[in-house]
Amino acid sequence: MGATGSDRGHTEKEGQKEDNNSTECSKLGIMDLKFTSSRKYISISIPSKSQTMSPHIKSVDDVVVLGMNLSKFNKPTQFFICVSGVFMFYLIYGYLQELIFSVEGFKAFGWYLTLVQFGFYSIFGLIELQLIQDKRRRIPGKTYMIIAFLTVGTMGLSNTSLGYLNYPTQVIFKCCKLIPVMIGGVFIQGKRYNIADVSAALCMSLGLIWFTLADSTVAPNFNFTGVVLISLALCADAVIGNVQEKAMKLHNGSNSEMVLYSYSIGFVYILFGLICTSGLSPAVTFCSKHPVQTYGYAFLFSLTGYFGISFVLALIKIFGALLAVTVTTGRKAMTIVLSFLFFAKPFTLQYVWSGLLVVLGIFLNVYSKNMDKIKLPLLHGLWKKNVEERKTRTLSQTV
Repeated sequence: MGATGSDRGHTEKEGQKEDNNSTECSKLGIMDLKFTSSRKYISISIPSKSQTMSPHIKSVDDVVVLGMNLSKFNKPTQFFICVSGVFMFYLIYGYLQELIFSVEGFKAFGWYLTLVQFGFYSIFGLIELQLIQDKRRRIPGKTYMIIAFLTVGTMGLSNTSLGYLNYPTQVIFKCCKLIPVMIGGVFIQGKRYNIADVSAALCMSLGLIWFTLADSTVAPNFNFTGVVLISLALCADAVIGNVQEKAMKLHNGSNSEMVLYSYSIGFVYILFGLICTSGLSPAVTFCSKHPVQTYGYAFLFSLTGYFGISFVLALIKIFGALLAVTVTTGRKAMTIVLSFLFFAKPFTLQYVWSGLLVVLGIFLNVYSKNMDKIKLPLLHGLWKKNVEERKTRTLSQTV
């Protein structure tokens, strides 16, 4: 009897331990093992997405833009929403940027506009960072100092170049980031490029030269300084993409973290530079006399740019980089057309032909990266098909 009682007590204790273990396992969401007298089975309990997913990725399939979950819609609706967002926000962005520089006397304050833009981006990034659960900084401060310096070079030089160039010329240059990327790849990394990449760079270079010559001919205030500034901005932009991508993959940083720290540190860089060059006081004095045309437009300019990049990233995530490049190229072409419609500037047909050369270069660049997806007909195949059609036509006529 005593032995039997002890066995029962021992069995009950083991049962309690198993129950406790299964309860703990179910809480942790790992695996729940249950045994019955008739059979043994395994049940795997999957925890909710909010419990296990990284705070940077709400779901594997979820794509959330401006609080809207695009995953609830079908593919055509997702594409329509993304394209509408890209065109709407970036067309407003380009219009406001040119509108600010059309204010008489503002062209000398491109760096101050960049300072204001960096300030707004930092605020937007801080607000977005507060909306996610994990607020830790994952990327090292030294990396952010490098990224901030490159960001300042990209956006500051780009904004300042508008004081010397027509807006369409600046947009054409920004379409040709491939050229500095290829040059850097050849001299720094010793890369080799295929015929499609070389043809793309050649078309872009010829298009840029032709567009710039047309601009220098018809634009009354053309200044080669603008070409130098936008070229340096392109070089910085070609480097910053690789640095950002490597940092975010290596340290698992979020977009909001990247925006907050890179733009806030960049804000300090520009502020220090303006103070050292005595460029802050005149800019503040001028903008205080035109608060709506400067600070008001700059706020909307920064807000639309911040929203626009969100839709571009969603487009890349859902449909891939190929379609995203096609959409953004169409957006830039539309920006140039609207620039000529809304702002008075001289026009020549050389703009059209040189722009088409740049578009051809962009297509060749996209094709070189997606040769397995894009199958272009070969000239030999077209010639052979034409010969066969002629033979068939001749036989039919003979019969």
